[in-house]
Parts: sequence; structure tokens; C-alpha cells
Amino acid sequence: MKVSEAVLARKSIRAFTKKSISNSLIKELLIRASRSPSGGNLQPWRVCVINDKSMQNFLDFQSAWDTPEKPGYEIYPPNLKEPYRTSRYELGEQMYYLLDIERDNKAARIEQVLKNFNFFGAPAALFCFIDKDMGPPQWSDLGMFLQTFMLLAQEEGIDTCAQEAWSLKSDSIQNFFNISDSEMLFCGMAIGIRDSEAIIKQLDSDRRPTDSWAQIF
Repeated sequence: MKVSEAVLARKSIRAFTKKSISNSLIKELLIRASRSPSGGNLQPWRVCVINDKSMQNFLDFQSAWDTPEKPGYEIYPPNLKEPYRTSRYELGEQMYYLLDIERDNKAARIEQVLKNFNFFGAPAALFCFIDKDMGPPQWSDLGMFLQTFMLLAQEEGIDTCAQEAWSLKSDSIQNFFNISDSEMLFCGMAIGIRDSEAIIKQLDSDRRPTDSWAQIF
């Protein structure tokens, strides 16, 4: 698979089969992804993988956690402005239309959102952490690392879904993995094989016209 093919094939999968992914393959993908760009070669990422039994242990731990949690960060800016607000709104409406969930069916919409917290049924997942002393350049390194991992996974026929929603549960996650207070959770990522029978597989997010965000001089 060419890089260009992997870029076009990758998308955020929100319904997975239970087909297992080996830890050895996930580790190999992480090793390859570590070659992604990193300013000053800081390699600021810390990654924790859960799979099979450890996945179930994590989900059980989450179910038993009863302490209120404070979000690790705001996923979107407050009062999100245009054109970003419309992009986000249209994606949500497109998804709920596919799932036949009406706007006033708040319970069904919440139920769909909550599927984030079982990784949409994926058999494996990772969490990515970063030292709190790091700044915007190192956060961009995380993004490049995660994108590289997702493209390499796609090359192997493995699907993913990067999930910033897990920042809402950062306290319990850091407790489970015994992560130091000097570090913080950035995101989770579901890892598995897409469910080709799921209606939501049809969801393809649009991109704004190139001329609206790029200028070539």
C-alpha cells in the first residue's frame, strides 16, 4: 500500500469486530511510528497499550470507578467560531442521520457518544501521555507520531480511531496505569478491524475546499 492510499483509506472507525490484534504487531507499529518527526529528537510521547485480558481489566476498572473526574483539558475551544463550528456540527449531523437518530432523541445521542468509552468494541487500544512541561511544539510531535502510527496500521489492514474523549476520564486512566502527576493524558486510540456490517462505516467526513485554507504564492 502506498502512503497516499493509506491516507485515503484511514478514517475514524466507530464500530469494530472482535478479531484480535497481536501485541507483537502493535509493538512493531509503535517502533516504526517512533521514526516520525520530533523536534530536537525529544520523542515526548509515552504510550500504554491494552489488549485482550488487559483491555477487559481496564474496562472493569472504569466501570467500578466512582470518583468524579475533572477533564484533562477542553477538547474544543469555548464558543467555537466559524468555520470550525460548522465543520463540527455537520459531521455530527451526518453521523446521527446515518444512525437514524433524531435531533430531539437526546438519550440515543448520548448513548452513541458513550460508545467512545468501550473503544467502539475494538479489541485493543492505546493511550498517549505527555510531560506537562512540554509545549505546543511537542504536542505537534504527538500528532505526527499518532498519524504515523495510524497510517502504518492501515498498511497492515488495521483500523483505528483517535479519541480525545478519553481526556474526560484522565484521572482514572492515570490511576490505572500509575502515571506520574508530572504527565498528562493526551488521547486514547481504538485499534482493531472495522465492522463492515455496521451502518456507521458509511460515515466519511468532508473537508473544506482547499482554497479556503491554503494559498500558493
